[in-house]
Amino acid sequence: MQDKDIAGEKENIEELIKNLEECQKLRDEYLTGWQKAMADFLNYKKEEMGRVGDFLKYANAGFVLKILPILDNFELAEKILPENFKNDENVKGLLMVKNQIQDFLKSQKVEEIKSVGEKFDPNSHEIIGEVGLSEDSAQEDKSGTIIEEIQKGYTINGRLLRPAKVKITK
Repeated sequence: MQDKDIAGEKENIEELIKNLEECQKLRDEYLTGWQKAMADFLNYKKEEMGRVGDFLKYANAGFVLKILPILDNFELAEKILPENFKNDENVKGLLMVKNQIQDFLKSQKVEEIKSVGEKFDPNSHEIIGEVGLSEDSAQEDKSGTIIEEIQKGYTINGRLLRPAKVKITK
């Protein structure tokens, strides 16, 4: 009878060991699955924070685009202003408003695109016209050089906001 009891206990122990091994295997699978899900979630969270950061960086671009024509008009008025008016206090006050707009744009990470004297870059310039060089000044390296800026271009946080409208040499 003792041999039967010992054989029965051996079977119970073997069954318990089998169950334990199966439970450990399931535990390892669940742990691996949880770790992968956690890593995926952390990656998603990081990517989403990047997207939100980019959105916030460029969220005011539409607002800035609406301000740029006002600045353009100030600059045009300053350009055609006769010399005898430049010392007038009222005109100085208006030009201070222009400077305030420029300071505001700088605080929003808006920068002017350099144009005159630069080579044409289709990523930041838009050609409005081409001007031929005279025979004595015609050089191949001058071809495609910006000679006049019709409208300033701007970037915001390094991304193109508005291309500069320019005239280039043929």
